Amino acid sequence: MVMIRNEYGKIISIEQAVSYITDGCSLMVGGFGGVGSPPALLQAIFEKGVGQLTLICNDTAFPHIGVGPLVSQGRVKKAIVSHIGSNPIAGQRLHDGTLEVEFCPQGVLVERIRAGGAGLGGILVDIGVDYEWLANGKQVVEVNGKRFLLELPLIADISLVYAKKADPFGNLIYDKSARNTNPLVAMAGTMTIAEVEEIVPLGELDPEAIVTPGVFVNYIVQSSGVNWKWIWE
Repeated sequence: MVMIRNEYGKIISIEQAVSYITDGCSLMVGGFGGVGSPPALLQAIFEKGVGQLTLICNDTAFPHIGVGPLVSQGRVKKAIVSHIGSNPIAGQRLHDGTLEVEFCPQGVLVERIRAGGAGLGGILVDIGVDYEWLANGKQVVEVNGKRFLLELPLIADISLVYAKKADPFGNLIYDKSARNTNPLVAMAGTMTIAEVEEIVPLGELDPEAIVTPGVFVNYIVQSSGVNWKWIWE
């Protein structure tokens, strides 16, 4: 067994990680329909019982997958997402008025997250600029005779991501499509916690394969793995 030196103090337990997540905080989570979401962290957050969360994620996953249980059990007061169609309980909560949902086109959503991570003041998009109900009071900016809506950047108190490998500094490598929104989410948290399948000694990762530099990652937790049975169901 290879001993991993925790020289940067970034490797912590799941219990330590969820201690940073409290009632009312904003939580940004990587993933797409549950794929690429950090299962152990989300389960621990659910078991801790925190609520009144503002969730920023691609979607609300499925009722029992990914961020789905947090939404389904009423732990989320507001969700900023591209869709909720795969989670009918989220739709019911929206209808009942127990969940506020800010819908954002998927491309715009990830660009707002990227803007947050890069420290930009916003992005200009033409989606919805000619429709008052879509513009929803957003600032209109004219550039070279063309009108755009100003979409504000997204940041969160805590960002949670899921990666294939990490070293003790927090450099991350992702696994195929599970990469999805994770690299951008990792940049946009005031604190970023990465759940990883494997922690390797410093220097073992191919520098050309690293997607998220460790400078964006505050803490690393060892994952207990993903039960992929739900995919086939």
